[in-house]
Amino acid sequence: MRSLKKELQIQKTYEMLFALEDLREIFRQSLPTGFSDKEQEDFSNTANRIKSILSELETGEGKPACNRVGCLDARTREEEFINIHPIQAAGRLTPEGRKAVISYGDGYSTCDYCRKPFRLDKITRPPIEEFHQDLAKFLNMEQARVVPGARRGFQVVTQSLVERGESVIVSALAHYTEFLAVEVAGGVVKEVPPDQENIITAEATALKIDEVKAKTGKLPKLIMIDHYDYQFANEHDVHGISKVAREYGIPFLYNGAYTVGVMPVDGKKIGADFIVGSGHKSMASVAPSGVLATTDEWAKKIFRTTQMVGDLTKRKFGVKEVENLGCTLMGATLLSMIASFPRVRARTASWEEEVKKSNYFLEQLLKIQGSNVLSEWPRRHTLTKVDTTGSFDTVAKTHKRRGFFFSDELKERGIIGEFAGATRTWKLNTYGLTWEQIKYTADALLDIAKKYGLSIN
Repeated sequence: MRSLKKELQIQKTYEMLFALEDLREIFRQSLPTGFSDKEQEDFSNTANRIKSILSELETGEGKPACNRVGCLDARTREEEFINIHPIQAAGRLTPEGRKAVISYGDGYSTCDYCRKPFRLDKITRPPIEEFHQDLAKFLNMEQARVVPGARRGFQVVTQSLVERGESVIVSALAHYTEFLAVEVAGGVVKEVPPDQENIITAEATALKIDEVKAKTGKLPKLIMIDHYDYQFANEHDVHGISKVAREYGIPFLYNGAYTVGVMPVDGKKIGADFIVGSGHKSMASVAPSGVLATTDEWAKKIFRTTQMVGDLTKRKFGVKEVENLGCTLMGATLLSMIASFPRVRARTASWEEEVKKSNYFLEQLLKIQGSNVLSEWPRRHTLTKVDTTGSFDTVAKTHKRRGFFFSDELKERGIIGEFAGATRTWKLNTYGLTWEQIKYTADALLDIAKKYGLSIN
């Protein structure tokens, strides 16, 4: 069960962090020449308060802290619980990322040393230009940009390539943002159906292309397919699909929202014309953040610069990229991505170990009779859709809390992130958990099953 001492220590940690921010504000309000008498008094009082909090933190004693900021509660779920939320796992900030947020939280903090040509990806201090180059190398592509989420990466490509009424091939399991990106460009989505195993194949993609050509008289303008979809996190044949795309002469966008930042992604090996990734979903970055990478051939089109001239002032801003509206990620959003990147780049080498942990966890879940994995099995990803209709949902049918009994039992054991009240089909993600946390969480599920008399194989 959860430790009350640990809960208090977490509260004290946040109380001290907030007190340090109060101390920091005194510096911000003072003159470069030093403190006034009032500022010195405030500084000393705040420093003493921090010392007192630190003492309580070390002993795990003292009064519980109220760490509200106006109407906002302190978010302590990552410190208090094991979080298996399906879309939060790989977006947890690294320690370096959290420190960058503290340091670069001000709105235009990336612009301290912005010089001509006044463009985000050309700033050298902090090393944003170098980071863009590292991103391209990381994905084995030639050019890369940061964008406000994967959805904006989709939009950059669709607005550059797709004209009104033109077709774009997507998966029948595609995320809604892919639909919206096509719609905002005036295009029409054409969905590739999955096979009986909920897999999108190269053969099915080719058949869909032929169908579109037969009905419209034109080839689709773009193929946009997820490597792993968000519904089941099944692996789709992106290598085969990219080959089909080349055979038909259609550009291929690889959706790596659930891969870029957690597993190796090689754009050249895949055969992708565009790679889109999510910073806040898979790269330990503040939201909204993402990446868009491409080849030199396509960069000229999707990263085109403005040609417009003002009719009165004759102003022109030729260096600004149209689809990116000049500059994209500024401040803590971008700097969190940069700070987390060394650790993110390194962790992709441990992907097989992450999948191994996920499969171990699910093997324990499957011991509870009536539980099933709806995603492909064994797993190739840490995001999984499960079905506990025949296990935990049988308890929910007669429990006074209905499906929320399951959430209550998990939270009591320090585990959160499942869909509250869901005991039929739900998703979870074990990415980033230690083996100790994996085993603890698996044992917790078995313990809950035993408590309510469910059969365990």
